[in-house]
Amino acid sequence: MLEDLLSGAWQSVVFGIVGVGLMAAGFGLVDLLTPGRLRDLIWVQRNTNAGLLLAANQLGIAGIVFTAILTSYSDFGRGLASTVVFGLVGLAIMALAFFVLDLLTPGKLGEIICSDEPHPAARVSAATHFGAALIVCACIA
Repeated sequence: MLEDLLSGAWQSVVFGIVGVGLMAAGFGLVDLLTPGRLRDLIWVQRNTNAGLLLAANQLGIAGIVFTAILTSYSDFGRGLASTVVFGLVGLAIMALAFFVLDLLTPGKLGEIICSDEPHPAARVSAATHFGAALIVCACIA
């Protein structure tokens, strides 16, 4: 019983580290997709457009990590591998969705996201990011 508890705790730590690493990669992705420094946009300039896009990205990555762990928890190695693989796939699909949305809409999406005025395109972009993550979640199960 204690051995199972310790094993589960250890696996939680490892999955947590991997999940936080993937969320950090998500931060990096949104930073690459938007002009300027994302940390300044959100924490210094209080840009709601950029904050909304990052929030959707982080929730999407967390959803992918959650689904990958949930579907393969009985096999730690498989669960860890699927978490990493599907997390990276999710990031790639989110980036693709951003570029496709940018191609289909007027203006430059990255610049719109960075504008000081709240813009409906930020909500659409956030929904696109989260929707891309949900597609990956469905593929895991």
